[in-house]
Amino acid sequence: MASDHDLPEGTVRNILDQETLKWVFVGGKGGVGKTTCSSILSILLSRVRASVLIISTDPAHNLSDAFQQRFTKSPTLVNGFTNLYAMEVDPNVENDDLPDVEGMDSFLSDLANAIPGIDEAMSFAEMLKLVQTMDYSVIVFDTAPTGHTLRLLQFPATLEKGLAKVMALKNRFGGMLNQMTRMFGVDDEFGEDAILGRLEGMKDVIEQVNRQFKDPDLTTFVCVCIPEFLSLYETERLVQELTKFEIDTHNIIINQVLFDEEGVESKLLKARMRMQQKYLDQFYMLYDDFHITKLPLLPQEVCGVEALKSFSANFASPYKLAITKGTVEELEQRISILRTQLKEAEMELDRLKRGKQGA
Repeated sequence: MASDHDLPEGTVRNILDQETLKWVFVGGKGGVGKTTCSSILSILLSRVRASVLIISTDPAHNLSDAFQQRFTKSPTLVNGFTNLYAMEVDPNVENDDLPDVEGMDSFLSDLANAIPGIDEAMSFAEMLKLVQTMDYSVIVFDTAPTGHTLRLLQFPATLEKGLAKVMALKNRFGGMLNQMTRMFGVDDEFGEDAILGRLEGMKDVIEQVNRQFKDPDLTTFVCVCIPEFLSLYETERLVQELTKFEIDTHNIIINQVLFDEEGVESKLLKARMRMQQKYLDQFYMLYDDFHITKLPLLPQEVCGVEALKSFSANFASPYKLAITKGTVEELEQRISILRTQLKEAEMELDRLKRGKQGA
């Protein structure tokens, strides 16, 4: 294990200082605080960048809860900011742009469902196409739990397989698809060639973005976890997969850490601290060249812009226990006890000396 002097500073300041970053992914196991961390990262980035967009790709959206503001699939300015926008993306394919013809929706749906993951890939490609037309300095992704995130990284391969299957169907059945679209009274705009063209266009977009994802100057992945076995295991799995996909990652945020406060007498808390310390040591041993940020477990939720801004201080500088009035009083009390004990020891020493001289 590296010494404390060898470890990078335990903050996310390296991300804030990397001016070339375009994409910042925040991911990890479910329930570890990804949304809070991604929200605070976007707030910190908004202080050093011209414009920031935070996107939630988690089907169970929590961005609205974190900022206490309603977000939709369109970028919305976050209250209290002039350059921070947020949007929540539905991972399911939307067929609003398809013609309202009986049987056609179900046909395309069946076609999509026949290719595992193609619906998410198409939705993600559409979202990326939309994002590329906007002018944001940096985009933060609040991703779904690990499994979904890894599928997201596999989307270029998924689209390629999907396209190959559709082309195979076209070669096998000739003009049958065109006959079916004409039978349903669908225009050429929604015919076989249009569908293939749409898939090809999405594949081009997602491959172009995927090249950017593999560029460490443009993209980084922040792993969020808690000091427990399952989260450590999931983080290691995520880091290994990111390495396989050639995606840069050098930041780990360990959330919900119990810091050893003076005067804690609860056996449960002390046991949890010992357990957490064991896993914290393992994190530092496994990722000694990472920037590891430790965040404290708070007695309340971090919700609303003001609470997020307040908590963001722990991201930019290592967390230290604050010396409150109560802890000062405790220290004064301990000093008073030590002084009393020292006085008693001096009196006992004098007594022993007098006894020795009398003998």
